[in-house]
Amino acid sequence: MSILGKLAYLAQWQFRAWTGRRAPLQSVIFISDKCNLRCKHCSVYAIDRPRTKTLQQIREELEDCYKAGARFVDFEGGELYLWRDGDKDINDVIDTAHETGFWSVTITTNGQLPFNGSHADQIWVSMDGIGDKHDEIRGKGTFKRLEENIRKYAEEGATHTDRAICGQGKGSCRKADVSVNMVINKLNYSCLEETLEYVKQSKYIKSISLNFHTPFSETEELFLEPETRNRLIDTIIKYKKRGYPIMNTYSGLKMMKMHDGVTACGNESCWVTNFIFSDGSRSPKCMGYTHNVCDRCGFSMGGEMYAVMHLRPDTLAGGLKLRLKSL
Repeated sequence: MSILGKLAYLAQWQFRAWTGRRAPLQSVIFISDKCNLRCKHCSVYAIDRPRTKTLQQIREELEDCYKAGARFVDFEGGELYLWRDGDKDINDVIDTAHETGFWSVTITTNGQLPFNGSHADQIWVSMDGIGDKHDEIRGKGTFKRLEENIRKYAEEGATHTDRAICGQGKGSCRKADVSVNMVINKLNYSCLEETLEYVKQSKYIKSISLNFHTPFSETEELFLEPETRNRLIDTIIKYKKRGYPIMNTYSGLKMMKMHDGVTACGNESCWVTNFIFSDGSRSPKCMGYTHNVCDRCGFSMGGEMYAVMHLRPDTLAGGLKLRLKSL
């Protein structure tokens, strides 16, 4: 599909959304529970028998999401670079998504294993602070390995390609941007500004997305008080105005603020993304919805989707900029 065709599809999708047709534009598919870390904010590692989907299962889920209307897909885990189905690895999953017709494929990794040669259009690395702060949450030595694998990816040559020509040895290859994703909680909020400085100075990291801890069962102690969260959002907005590479839009950030103990955006627009979990169960909204914690949601995606559906110009422009390479 041409760029104009894709833009026309997006315009048509937005019009239908206004008139009541709720179809996803993005899908998030969890392909495995297997993980190589024991992060303090996560309970995936505690699963006795981690679930892993086959490539055929993933293909069928991709086809269902595409038919429902989604054109962007994000793959999540566990840790994606542990996924195997025979001799197939995560690049085969990404290739399957492209073959299905998805315009853009994003992966999220904890950065503990090399991700050179990724076929993804966008790569997100989970980074919850700098140095010891990150290690306190994710384990000793994890920040050093994360830094090293980001550096290797950036310096050892591009292998992601224009799939129509470069895979046949024609044309030049391009490299997907690497951005980092930080979840702010009681353990790391004090190093927010230091983290923003680190990202700005890095020659390997494109941008940072900022989220707040959502209090799922057994992790409630990491949830920040609303007053602290709102103050930190004001700090993030200040840094963004100064030109720091913060992915969140102004409108999206404002929608993440809490008033009377409740997140402003709730789950009103979260249907823009549908979810398929590692056990195959499906939800029209994220796991916060399934766990009934939307009133304390900290996912940046919630604020951004709310802003899109309320026609905030900066968020609409930010979304197009984020996906522009895939268009």
